[in-house]
Amino acid sequence: MATKNNRVKSTNDLELKDRLVAINRVTKVTKGGRAFTFAAIVVVGNENGIVGWGLGKANEVQAALAKENLMKVPINRGTIPHEQEAKFAGSRVILRPASHGTGVKAGGAMRAVLESVGITDVLAKSKGSSNPHNLVKATIAALGEMRSPAQVAQNRGISVEKVFKG
Repeated sequence: MATKNNRVKSTNDLELKDRLVAINRVTKVTKGGRAFTFAAIVVVGNENGIVGWGLGKANEVQAALAKENLMKVPINRGTIPHEQEAKFAGSRVILRPASHGTGVKAGGAMRAVLESVGITDVLAKSKGSSNPHNLVKATIAALGEMRSPAQVAQNRGISVEKVFKG
């Protein structure tokens, strides 16, 4: 999914905001009647490059703790550094950088993830399954594969200016 160097280790000093993506009501028929439980998928982020997700199951509708899957995402002037595709199960997502003022052109579960990470301008398309669980995981996989210009320059052993100018 994401590379290990993007993982965030400490969550104590982060101020994370929750976004509820989907709620699924599960009914189990027992001898005493119907027992309802709820499964909720939640995306959390600090809107400054850190995002995570979690799945919570309980007898009441409540937010799940998603602090276990936090990761750092490079953001370049409000958008993503480069185009990226990712796939999880039947869902495939395509993320493209956009110019300032475009906004977040994404639907449903992808929008929640992109806004939680703090991206303000991006073009996104989902193909295949529209299952919110798979879309969230595919979007986070795509964001986890992002590399900042500084990371690219370091890997190639050149300056950051040379990455942009060739």
